[in-house]
Amino acid sequence: MNKGQFIKSIAEKANLTNKEATAAYDAFVATVVEALKKGEKVQLIGFGSFELKKKAARVGINPQTKAQVKIPASVCPAFKVGKAFKDLFN
Repeated sequence: MNKGQFIKSIAEKANLTNKEATAAYDAFVATVVEALKKGEKVQLIGFGSFELKKKAARVGINPQTKAQVKIPASVCPAFKVGKAFKDLFN
């Protein structure tokens, strides 16, 4: 399912127009991004949680040249599936 199909499905299930569903989707994504940028964790009970994970600096190897490359520390968004959502599939 791509973004367009996802928005169309939301529109049908929530009895919204595609324009309204697109606005709701964009607002959801913007809200999650804003919260993560503030350092907050977004927990949606029954679904999962979004948070930032810190990755430490490390040394990697360039597969073409086999030379060691320093990979700087970074911060990466992550999603952890909630137990109730996970249980729907098992």
